[in-house]
Amino acid sequence: MNPDTFYYILAAVLVIVGIVGTILPALPGMPLVFGGMLLAAWVSGFEKVGWITLTVLAVLTVLSMVVDFVATAMGAKRVGASRLAIIGSVIGTFAGLAFGLIGVFVGPFVGALLGEWIHTRQLDQATKVGIGTWVGIIVGTVFKLGLAFAMVGVFAFAWFF
Repeated sequence: MNPDTFYYILAAVLVIVGIVGTILPALPGMPLVFGGMLLAAWVSGFEKVGWITLTVLAVLTVLSMVVDFVATAMGAKRVGASRLAIIGSVIGTFAGLAFGLIGVFVGPFVGALLGEWIHTRQLDQATKVGIGTWVGIIVGTVFKLGLAFAMVGVFAFAWFF
């Protein structure tokens, strides 16, 4: 196998794993997408995808990380989440990974709910915080996924045109 072919395959795998990583929080999704695109650009000698396109892709990568953090924080803050709820959400996210895709969606909710319940001992407030945190995570994930596909589109446009 030609080394360039190997690198292009590796670049495609990085992009695909990165897109999956926008949904699974244990993977650094958007940096992997960017890394795959940077690798493909490098293999082509930066002839098809130049520094302007790569700068745009890097900005979109950073923007996705900001959106992820802000959406989760806004969802939690909007419903008055305590620090324990936020910590619980993070723990729930990682614990949920053991239960597959369902766990990824349920884990943050349960973690935030338990964290807030420990803090306030009020189930209604804890439930509200769990839902708010979960909605923030979902909104962030949707935006990250949209940005990932926008990056693929920008890259493809630069590559073919």
